[in-house]
Amino acid sequence: MSSASTKRSNRRPVIAGNWKMNGLRADGVARARELVVHLAEAGEIACDVVLCPPATILAAVYGAIRGTPIALGGQDCHPEDCGAHTGDIGAPMLADIGCRYVIVGHSERRAAHGETDAVVKAKAVAAQRAGLTVIVCVGESEAERESGKALATVEAQLAGSLPDAIAPTDTIVAYEPIWAIGSGRTPKESQIREVHGRIRKHLRARAGRRGGQVRILYGGSVKPDNAAAILALADVDGALVGGASLDADAFWSICLATP
Repeated sequence: MSSASTKRSNRRPVIAGNWKMNGLRADGVARARELVVHLAEAGEIACDVVLCPPATILAAVYGAIRGTPIALGGQDCHPEDCGAHTGDIGAPMLADIGCRYVIVGHSERRAAHGETDAVVKAKAVAAQRAGLTVIVCVGESEAERESGKALATVEAQLAGSLPDAIAPTDTIVAYEPIWAIGSGRTPKESQIREVHGRIRKHLRARAGRRGGQVRILYGGSVKPDNAAAILALADVDGALVGGASLDADAFWSICLATP
């Protein structure tokens, strides 16, 4: 059996759409319904599909995808379940509204909100506690890549950001090189393969066989025209899609690109 077929049988790919701060209720629901139609026409698909809309339209999008295989995810959560945290959302609140996933540690949160690895870890633990599957993001800056520190940076983020207990059912890692996000630039396939291989090594060292089954997503300017090549790489178990997820047809094309 080839390594590619082994990957498909052991780790089901995930294609997650991160809508970021985009979308009002009407267009978000319309986009979700387009994907439901695509899925109904296809009958089945070889990946798990997750939509992560802004918090303001989570309920509306959930109404559009409820009863379908498409899952709902949040874009962030607070380390505490509840309390005096104005403007924040606890992981149990996300679960209560229908979410099954949540993203934590995205580079935009780390940079714009000063989130440290310790904060990201606390959020990831909170997500697991609420029964959510957490998507923990890691990735290097362009300066770190150019100075040869990409692997060391990602390794340090994994060590500091992942919960102590990880399992394939509650943890996903997303590698997103910061310099590729929204830039239209993607790393060389050899670079993606190298980083994903290092992430896999870290996961196995930490959790043994379970670490070998934790899914690793690639994110950073994933588009229909490069998705198939990226998703075919060893230890790439799906994609965290930003801009292209705002176009239902483009996002669906990426879903269909899973091997």
